[in-house]
Amino acid sequence: MSRSMTAWLEQQAAVRERRGLARTPTTRLGGDPEVDLASNDYLGLATDPRLAEAAREAIGRWGTGATSSRLVAGTTALHLELESGLADLTGMESALVFSSGYLANLGVTTALGGPGTLIVADEHCHASLIDGFRLSRSRVETVPHNDPGATGHQLRTRTEPRALIAVESIYSVFGDAAPLPQLLALAEEHDAMLLVDEAHSLGVAGCGAFQGHGSVAGTDLSAHPNVVLTATLSKSLGSQGGAVLGSALLREHLVNRARSFIFDTGLAPASTAAALAAVGIIRAEPWRAAAVHRNSASLTAGLAPALHAPTLQRRGAAVGPDGSPIQTAGAVQSIPMPSAAAALAASQAAHRAGVRIGCFRPPSVPDGVSRLRLTARATLTPHDIDYACATLRRILEETP
Repeated sequence: MSRSMTAWLEQQAAVRERRGLARTPTTRLGGDPEVDLASNDYLGLATDPRLAEAAREAIGRWGTGATSSRLVAGTTALHLELESGLADLTGMESALVFSSGYLANLGVTTALGGPGTLIVADEHCHASLIDGFRLSRSRVETVPHNDPGATGHQLRTRTEPRALIAVESIYSVFGDAAPLPQLLALAEEHDAMLLVDEAHSLGVAGCGAFQGHGSVAGTDLSAHPNVVLTATLSKSLGSQGGAVLGSALLREHLVNRARSFIFDTGLAPASTAAALAAVGIIRAEPWRAAAVHRNSASLTAGLAPALHAPTLQRRGAAVGPDGSPIQTAGAVQSIPMPSAAAALAASQAAHRAGVRIGCFRPPSVPDGVSRLRLTARATLTPHDIDYACATLRRILEETP
């Protein structure tokens, strides 16, 4: 490696260390006894034997890899069955499966973007959407979080013939929900497309017969011509991959224009089959989505004493006007911390006590808003929640 590059890399490493932003992948061990409040396996399906058996059968029939891109020889009957199942689950006309949720967001934003498309993006959009915006060559206007008024202003004053509103149905760090009905009304009024990332909603959100089908299923957004969905198969579905859902015309456009679909090897058969099995489980076992919300409420209530602490209140903890903890829209509970170093120290202390939690520091969140991120998974037991809350209350109360 060149001397100048080596010096620059060493300098970058020193800056990260000084700011408390150095990262190291956390290694999980088989049979790990920790209470898991960090993973996105919201429904507990990543270790479900039914998904494992579906994956084994797929390997036996189709092999371990897709062998090529979807347009060459990488599409199997499993891919088409999964796309049909996802479209039916979410109430959309069609779906196209990608090899990751990240690539699904890159694919749809770049295929719909360009110099003639304005993208109006919520400031809390995920990095995969932001990267897609940058690659799309569109003009991008970022609006304050969950602000339909600012979104409407950008749409009214645009000069581009096309517009795309980009949001997450449930946000990945703060856990709050987007105002989808108001945004749909704006999309209709201003002839815009509404792109809804369902990564943290699919499998978790939904009411009545649509429990677990996501935030859009069963609403006015479902199968609406102005609505596009993206989703990941690696969270609630316990597998790997991603999807874009919308009209058949959109699917045909993506097949021909989405570079992250055209030039990428197809999703492996094992992951495809596991995700397909998960779709069936979500339909058959709505108790899993209900358990997520029940456990989320228990987690919020159990952390209430710590969330009322003056130090957390000054940092904007999730407590409402009446002093009660705010219940998030899905599985995510987000706790603000005074610094990146404090967030890291708290997560490490929890890990030593047998509780795994998320630690979000810049650039995962904006500068100055490092947070602990907890996920209320369906398979947590009351004992898990009680122990985790007691542990976290102690850690938070000791945080200066």
